Amino acid sequence: MKRYGLVLALPVLLLQGCSWIYGEDGLFPDNTDRYQDAPELAVISVPATASTEALDPTYPIPDVKQSFLLESEFEVPRPTPLTGSNQYETVRIQRLADESWALVAVAPGQLWPQVRGFLTASGIAVAASDAESGLIDTQFVTLQDRALPTRFRFRVDTGVQRNTSELHVLQQNQSGSDTSWPAISDDLELESEMLRNIAQFIANSAEAAPVSMMADRAMGDEGRVTLEDSETATRLILRLPFNRAWASMNKALPEAGFAIDDKDRTEGVFYLTFVGPQEEDESGWFDWMWGGEDAHPLANQKFLVKVASVEESRMVISLMGEDGGPVERRDQQALLTLIKGTIN
Repeated sequence: MKRYGLVLALPVLLLQGCSWIYGEDGLFPDNTDRYQDAPELAVISVPATASTEALDPTYPIPDVKQSFLLESEFEVPRPTPLTGSNQYETVRIQRLADESWALVAVAPGQLWPQVRGFLTASGIAVAASDAESGLIDTQFVTLQDRALPTRFRFRVDTGVQRNTSELHVLQQNQSGSDTSWPAISDDLELESEMLRNIAQFIANSAEAAPVSMMADRAMGDEGRVTLEDSETATRLILRLPFNRAWASMNKALPEAGFAIDDKDRTEGVFYLTFVGPQEEDESGWFDWMWGGEDAHPLANQKFLVKVASVEESRMVISLMGEDGGPVERRDQQALLTLIKGTIN
């Protein structure tokens, strides 16, 4: 009986021993939260002739800006809806005038190794690559039915929408001693053919594509369209040149539920009527946002959307009433959010 008593007592001793070993005053205390009690020390004083580069704080404390009160009652913005246009196919070729590119529904860090994989599979040697700039240059190769050797430059850009990418191809024939890249391809037909081939390769290998951490850090995946909210208005910031931004808006507005009544490209203005969702599977978002299953409260209302250039590749997109006046803040936020999700 004494033997069993000792055996039963062992778990109790072990449990007590855990606090003795790992407790706050034990041999191996838990230091997870001790940083909260750590004092902030003064910066080390060094002579004026000495370098202070090695004295950067390991965990710098950011400055806390003084808070302010809004002039009006604050309303929590609605979450961004999952718009149908974000669910497009993995790869889609787009064109604007003589320019064409592949829109790919993956982040740049995932597209970069796919481009390298395509070149390896095609037997095309790489002459130079720069992940920070998103550029891959090939060596000159002689293609079938082509008299002159040719080379290609592949450029991976961040897409307009989050977690999307754009792939541009530039082609150059070997002629003379000029090694600088042209502004446009020497052979647009060959450029288009290469773009179609690599787009097909990317579409076929999308599920098994690795990720390049270097390219992902350099290019990011935040997209080039953001919703900017101030105390007085909401607007979209679109980081595209005007020609591309205008064409993108011309395509995005109908997808967001607007009918384009008229437009003035010189002034950068679209004259619109909001018709609301046209697909049955889209009604759930609007019913939840405005409530009920009745007709949309903004249906048949007219608006203006203005695309204004503040920099060469930075557009500000504003939504106004039919007469150019302000729109109720909640409706402005909701409608611009819908437009944001359809721009590409």
